[in-house]
Amino acid sequence: MTRDLCRILLIEDEPTTVKLIQRLLLKAPQCSLAAGLTFTLTQAQDLQETSEKLAGDKFDLILLSLEISVPPGLNILVKTRELVSTIPIVVQTTSNDEKLVVKAFQLGADGYIQLNNIDSSLLVYQIRVAIERQQYILNLKHQQQEEEFRELEQLIKGGQTSITAKMFGSEAIRQSIPDIFQELVQNYGELLDLALEEQAYKVEHNLSERLRSLADKLGFLKASPRDVVDIHTTTLRQKNQDVTLAKAQAYVSEGRLMVLELMGYLVSFYRKYYIGLSNIKLFNNTQS
Repeated sequence: MTRDLCRILLIEDEPTTVKLIQRLLLKAPQCSLAAGLTFTLTQAQDLQETSEKLAGDKFDLILLSLEISVPPGLNILVKTRELVSTIPIVVQTTSNDEKLVVKAFQLGADGYIQLNNIDSSLLVYQIRVAIERQQYILNLKHQQQEEEFRELEQLIKGGQTSITAKMFGSEAIRQSIPDIFQELVQNYGELLDLALEEQAYKVEHNLSERLRSLADKLGFLKASPRDVVDIHTTTLRQKNQDVTLAKAQAYVSEGRLMVLELMGYLVSFYRKYYIGLSNIKLFNNTQS
């Protein structure tokens, strides 16, 4: 939420309810809970309008009617939550159906308003609670991401030279061939973007083969596991600049799986390499 402005998207097709919310928000500055805040209200009547509004504007909170019939309010809730994972959604209804409210929370709602008993103070209270709760969750996720980065970076910096590096007598790729290191980071970042596309659009980019090819490159460069972690961490640091926390979290989640798969392919490369060396040595011994 911005410092003084709270931008609200109201998803409602009933004119009477729209006027009610408008009237309550006009009275909101009189409430102590609204001190320092100015509310703006934008209306969307259906899912299509909701998608258009969310694509074109920024909002701090969504008020969603569960009484929209086409498509049903719960369906709009699910689709809206898919579109925006970090904007709090408060559902509103005149119904006393507790099962409906529970279902809404299960599907991603962050708050609930009973319109039959609403006033400006209660509306502002529900808005602030939903926004502050979401902000707390986002801050917690951000702290978890930073802690994960610190642990990975400590793994790179600390301890002795890795066994693989000792065997090959090589130093970290970042130090020995920095230009190639940056190319590897760019390559890994492109694969990470493709992984997000696969999840978002249900497409196939043959990531496993691309990761295997990257592992072969790393193998030829005599990369150690720490080099892989260094590439992974550097890429995430770069990708998570100037993006929403939701996208940053998506990069981290997909990255966890990718780095493990890449490590596996690198181990497979070295296994084949040493099997090949052993066979050559055995052949030479036989010939002599």
